Amino acid sequence: MPSAIFKRNLESINVELSDKQLEQLDKYYEILVEWNSFMNLTGITEYEEVMLKHYLDSLVLKLPIDGGNLNIKLIDVGTGAGFPGLPLKIAYPDTEVVLFDSLNKRIKFLDEVIAQLGLKGISTVHGRAEDGGKSKELREQFDVSVSRAVADLSVLAEYNLPFVKVGGYFVAYKSGEIDEELEKSKKAILILGGQIEKVDKFKLPETDIERSLVYIKKVKNTPKKFPRKAGLPAKEPIG
Repeated sequence: MPSAIFKRNLESINVELSDKQLEQLDKYYEILVEWNSFMNLTGITEYEEVMLKHYLDSLVLKLPIDGGNLNIKLIDVGTGAGFPGLPLKIAYPDTEVVLFDSLNKRIKFLDEVIAQLGLKGISTVHGRAEDGGKSKELREQFDVSVSRAVADLSVLAEYNLPFVKVGGYFVAYKSGEIDEELEKSKKAILILGGQIEKVDKFKLPETDIERSLVYIKKVKNTPKKFPRKAGLPAKEPIG
């Protein structure tokens, strides 16, 4: 069962989890460490570190973002080993979640976690964000898109905003000093149909690790030409 430290840290961010949810997080950890022994999923494997730097860090985002109904559709773009999408699904079981990643072996790992945890209303999609954002099944279908992927905010906006419905949100998980990056990304975000609504800056509980959540509201449809073809957003960011 997760430690007293983790439970105390959950309290500090006002997240309450049942024993079943805590057991699911534990099981997820076991599968993560097992699979990490033969494929590179994370450099963080020590129990308390995973609890803090993966689980707690994922759960600092409160759902629903706009109050009210929890029956929202969420996509995690570039989910990797499932962060933040899987902890959010465990914490908010009524949320419909899609885990999107470009690496098929990570998708197999995520499918295994979903099966072993018995999670419903969650699926995985293998593909590149530039292609997914153009597909009819996924484009502008989600209330929330999240990403903890490491990329510049203007690049992440081009990957994520095409998935979000007008009125929905893209939330970027960022670390370190981001003021300059925010300023540089404003033009791209505007072109893609979004606007920065707020930025939550904080330190992870009981650490000096600086984190930010950037809330970008989708205010109008993303122009059809975005996202551009695979590789271009990262090579030639908008603006």
